[in-house]
Amino acid sequence: MVDVRRAVAVAQRAKPDMELILVRKHLSAKATEGRLYVDGKHECFTLEDVVRDGPKIPGETAIPAGRYEVTVNLSNRFQQQMPLLLNVPGFEGVRIHTGNTDADTHGCILVGADAGDAFDDRIGNSKVAYGALFPKIDAALKKREKVWLTIIEDIRKG
Repeated sequence: MVDVRRAVAVAQRAKPDMELILVRKHLSAKATEGRLYVDGKHECFTLEDVVRDGPKIPGETAIPAGRYEVTVNLSNRFQQQMPLLLNVPGFEGVRIHTGNTDADTHGCILVGADAGDAFDDRIGNSKVAYGALFPKIDAALKKREKVWLTIIEDIRKG
């Protein structure tokens, strides 16, 4: 089991940055479910494409575990300001956004206030979770803090 507090402590040594920690928990044939923490506190649940050992399949493969800077800019697809992960190896345009099933991910990270059952490839109340998360990210960036997302794998396969 991943010690989220320890991961946050290590990542926050350069405070006053905002640290998001995504812990991937469940892997199915279609999606990867996880939990997102903001500065060490549980914020919401996540849904991503499948974590694959083999070659990347565009729109169907989760981004690699690691640490990524997050910014906010205009999404051409959604026509609104949204979080964007920077410098993701082999990927472009990876965003954090709303959606409830693996069909909504398109290589991005979905957030939801409710977790589905383990391995059911869905999350719920995505707009509620995004509505709570986005203002926190945006406020940190407006205060000239950096925002970082660290993705950790603590996966059970289903």
